[in-house]
Amino acid sequence: MKIRILLLLAILLLLPQLADAQCSMCRAVLESGTDQSAAKGINNGIVYLMAFPYLLIGGIGYFVYRSRKKVAKEENS
Repeated sequence: MKIRILLLLAILLLLPQLADAQCSMCRAVLESGTDQSAAKGINNGIVYLMAFPYLLIGGIGYFVYRSRKKVAKEENS
């Protein structure tokens, strides 16, 4: 079970490396220039901005789970 969770976590952490999250207009403007480092920077920025809401929701979900588990443990004691 732990191996599956670790494998899933590793896959999810590596997915942003594969994503090219750009709108078509941004891509066209950035690829028309000769400096490709700006395009890579925009791609990385979009991926990072996309990841933070999921991290926040995951953190909130974890704290809710932990608090409910604590309450259930106190009721059983």
